[in-house]
Amino acid sequence: MEHRIVGPGPYRATRLWNETVELFRAKMPLRKHRCRFKSYEHCFTAAEAVYWLHDLLRCNQNFGPEVTRKQTIQLLKKFLKNHVIEDIKGKWGQEDFEDNRHLYRFPPSSPLKPYPKKPPYQQDVTKFPEWNDPPPGTSQENIPVRPVVMNSEMWYKHHSIAIGEVPACHLVHRRQLMEANVEERWKSMTLSYLQKILGLDSLEEVLVIKLVNSKFIIHNVYSVSKQGVVILDDKSKELPHWVLSAMKCLANWPNSCDLKQPMYLGFEKDVFKTIADYYGHLKEPLLTFHLFDAFVGVLGLLQKEKVAVEAFQICCFLLPPENRRKLQLLMRMMARICLNKEMPPLCDGFGTRTLMVQTFSHCILCSKDEVDLDELLAARLVTFLMNNYKEILKVPLALQTSIKERVAHLRRVQIKYPGADMDVTLSAPSFCCQISPEEFEYQRSYGSQEPLAALLEEVITDAKLSSKEKKKKLKQFQKSYPEVYQERFPTPESEALLFPEKPKPKPQLLMWALKKPFQPFQRTRSFRM
Repeated sequence: MEHRIVGPGPYRATRLWNETVELFRAKMPLRKHRCRFKSYEHCFTAAEAVYWLHDLLRCNQNFGPEVTRKQTIQLLKKFLKNHVIEDIKGKWGQEDFEDNRHLYRFPPSSPLKPYPKKPPYQQDVTKFPEWNDPPPGTSQENIPVRPVVMNSEMWYKHHSIAIGEVPACHLVHRRQLMEANVEERWKSMTLSYLQKILGLDSLEEVLVIKLVNSKFIIHNVYSVSKQGVVILDDKSKELPHWVLSAMKCLANWPNSCDLKQPMYLGFEKDVFKTIADYYGHLKEPLLTFHLFDAFVGVLGLLQKEKVAVEAFQICCFLLPPENRRKLQLLMRMMARICLNKEMPPLCDGFGTRTLMVQTFSHCILCSKDEVDLDELLAARLVTFLMNNYKEILKVPLALQTSIKERVAHLRRVQIKYPGADMDVTLSAPSFCCQISPEEFEYQRSYGSQEPLAALLEEVITDAKLSSKEKKKKLKQFQKSYPEVYQERFPTPESEALLFPEKPKPKPQLLMWALKKPFQPFQRTRSFRM
């Protein structure tokens, strides 16, 4: 089996688990081993499994080279717990896996994890007012619907602007937008943008839309400091003073430490342990439980770094303000510690960057149901956050501008022309359905031409129009829709038949024209002798 990139979508953690199990069972080398004077066929030692699986995960683009040997051992413990492997005596579940020479084998069957089913949620979406919405308290039931028929007069009014004639109009003022309407607009446009980036048909399988709070989104956009860090209205949700002081101390080491405190060997390690203990005892990860699937889905886009950054930006907008603030301060501290060459080693067994990822990955991302690959996925996500935290945790100006312009547009007045479609009550909007390419080409070629051809015939047969007015409208129609006009009048002769030339009267013959032409006077011989 080849390595496959598991893209974004619902149940990505489960799909990754099944993919890893299949690769492990298909490619793990098996051979004969001896244990206590007895031979066992088709098995492997714990150390061999750790070495081979660690190499597999590091080469897999779904996890990356940051996977540690300790994380591989944790995954093999879960394999043993879920009966992906068993010891040579057939024991599994309660046994503990250790990196040693103990023998293990694959059971005859290793069922893959089924995809969980989430209960359907009813969305209580606040209806956003439209231009034609009736005033509150009125009902649209039992109101006859007048069909929209565009006759030649209405068509002429719609196109009269092109020839310099502006019909009379008046302004229609929109009802005042409520705060709930604006909040719902922020929520709907933000989620639509996230759905477009992830390329999903629906976000229902990735997050519970009902739990997305629009107030959090607006607060994370506008209540920020000059450095882009969220400012909390409720100061009781702030980081404790002693934790914030410890984070500042390490982030600005060695220039920000309180010199009144005793400086001893290993002081920085104790300060780091204080911060790690606080974040390790949080009741919920910073990225929250209900957004776990959304963030895991974005991990499938890491090959497209720019797209992944945009997706993480939107997901972090959905966080509660206190979580977003803690995440911003933590990521800034972690990045500064990793870049600080004067920082003493905080752990003897790991490098600074690896220590940051292993220490804080679980408090940033984990599942409430203990998904089997959450340690590897969290490490992958935290590594990407450390590399791009400045871009990810800032306000996306494109989305903010788009939403503000949309809300401002809905608050403006509208110009209404007589005879426009707003004068009628329209039926409920219909939704799109997929059609074949052949049907699309047919509709594109003929679907829009049929009503135009009917409109042209109406202009032609309108007896109330004078010849001058009719010629003017036909000329305008020919300029706007030359294909339809050419099909109706393929030749100049067919067009000339519409306006036949009147027979010209013959000029009257003058009486002098009937006489002989004038002849010059001729001299004759005189009779006079």
